[in-house]
Amino acid sequence: VQLQASGGGLVQAGGSLRLSCTASGRTFSSLYMGWFRQAPGKEREFVAAISWGGVNTYYEDSVKGRFTISRDNAKNTMYLQMNSLKPEDTAIYYCVADPTSIVRPSTTPQYWGQGTQVTVSS
Repeated sequence: VQLQASGGGLVQAGGSLRLSCTASGRTFSSLYMGWFRQAPGKEREFVAAISWGGVNTYYEDSVKGRFTISRDNAKNTMYLQMNSLKPEDTAIYYCVADPTSIVRPSTTPQYWGQGTQVTVSS
């Protein structure tokens, strides 16, 4: 499975960005998908996850109410809409996928994309 993330950039605090992740190499609708992030000098952390059909979603507490994860199986694409961005959201965001297990904070998904940089200025 190849994952390609895009949509990162520089934004002011309070602004919005939408990340996209396209997948190839496997039936997209069979993959559990999610996002992790890693800020400079910090450990990698779980951000959000979504089930096959998009019905079930999960979020890290600090992004609840601000970020929305979604997917379009017809386009082989997952999204992360990020609103009310804060400087502490600055990180490299990684698109992840797993064929057998739902993405959770304690899991290590099988497939990882190359990451896209999100920088939020104060």
